[in-house]
Amino acid sequence: MTISLPFFQSTTSRALILGSTSRYRRELLERLRLPFNVVNPEVDETPLASESPHDLAWRLALAKAQAVARLYPDAVVIGSDQVADLDGVALGKPGSHDKATAQLRQMRGRTVVFQTAVAVVCQASAFEQTRLASVRVQFRDLDDDDIEHYLRTEQPYDCAGSAKSEGLGIGLLASIESDDPTALIGLPLIRTCELLRAAGIALFKSQAVTA
Repeated sequence: MTISLPFFQSTTSRALILGSTSRYRRELLERLRLPFNVVNPEVDETPLASESPHDLAWRLALAKAQAVARLYPDAVVIGSDQVADLDGVALGKPGSHDKATAQLRQMRGRTVVFQTAVAVVCQASAFEQTRLASVRVQFRDLDDDDIEHYLRTEQPYDCAGSAKSEGLGIGLLASIESDDPTALIGLPLIRTCELLRAAGIALFKSQAVTA
């Protein structure tokens, strides 16, 4: 069933929806200065058997966009997901202090690849594309006191791999390698812009091209 709500309109004739309740993704998308709405995609994020972190992020980003697009078929919907990849093992959101401590102890002194996928779907125009940005992060070999101070200060329990680089978490890191730097925060804006243009959303013009 299609739900009708008084959505803000983008610069095109279609509403733009972020299929995520993540405050980090919302704040990143706001940088584009496009009006958009936020809808909870309500997708089961349980990994499949033997699913790689790359495939998990890709599948969930698309699933989130598709779930919201089914409710609002005329809208352009963005879905995204991030998975921390430690030697092929997926590290998700810790959800608690103890789990976050365990994650950071695992990652210290090691390289972690943050796999961040973004999907854009519009049922009305039969548009559906997904992109993925990989961010290689070298963690410093921090001691337990440093980890405890960071966690108590930032409380990053809703961040994949407990890494919140936009705050004190930057002190955890020795280096970052990426061609789409906002991917580490949760939404790869370079790839998002690419997909929005392809879907017919005008970023700098009053009228969009036809999708």
